[in-house]
Amino acid sequence: MQKRKAVWPWAVVGVVAVGGIGWWLFRDDVAQLRQATPTVAPLVDSPPTPAIQPPATPEPAAEPKYPLDVAADPALPALADSDASSWQALSGLFPADALAVLLREQLIQRVVVHVDNLTQPSLPAAAMAVRPLPGALQVEQGSAGGEQLAAANAARYAPYVDAFTRADAGAVAAAYKRFYPLLQRAYRDIGHPDGHFNDRLVAVIDHLLQTPEPARPLAVEPDGKGRYRFVDPALQSLSIGQKALLRMDASQQQAVKQQLRALRAGITRG
Repeated sequence: MQKRKAVWPWAVVGVVAVGGIGWWLFRDDVAQLRQATPTVAPLVDSPPTPAIQPPATPEPAAEPKYPLDVAADPALPALADSDASSWQALSGLFPADALAVLLREQLIQRVVVHVDNLTQPSLPAAAMAVRPLPGALQVEQGSAGGEQLAAANAARYAPYVDAFTRADAGAVAAAYKRFYPLLQRAYRDIGHPDGHFNDRLVAVIDHLLQTPEPARPLAVEPDGKGRYRFVDPALQSLSIGQKALLRMDASQQQAVKQQLRALRAGITRG
């Protein structure tokens, strides 16, 4: 947690960028982005090729756990040309003030990388899909003498949480499905050639829904690097996405989880 400037990227921005606002996540610290491209094995000497080579049988790609019924949309642009149309879709679903923090260039690609890293301990700046949120993290003195997250933080996050939780989950899911081919293309481009982005998004949502709901306020302490960390080691060890939910107040966290469940239902068959 930073003392001065905090970042709350949209957690389920995969749904956001193509059909609805996710929730805004707070940058905790900077770490290496997971390998974005597949590793290529070094060349080695190989035995002579036999005169007759049996045809190779490629392994079939794994079937998606949560397949989507996506109708082909001839009006859908190429991924490289998708910024304008994806932004237009968002603008029809969410207020302009809430969208102001979103980075518009390579929107879908940024969203996919962002979502894919939300289960990690930290989120590199290069993986973020949003600008720093206005204002600063607020802490206050607790009754036991230590510092704790201030209740005033809830007001800072309120416009973004409200925009996400008040969105029509059905409309969000419909827009997500329309843009899904582009999301899937971007997901495979970052190093998941056999992966399915919808499966990954559902897994991230499930991960965030498992965020604990401890009693508030939450004690924090300086980490010696100009940031704050949770005093409770169990909370500090959570992922960047889960810690983001903890920095909301209890009612905001519960409202976000409720909307996540609705979105999950809209992008799965169950």
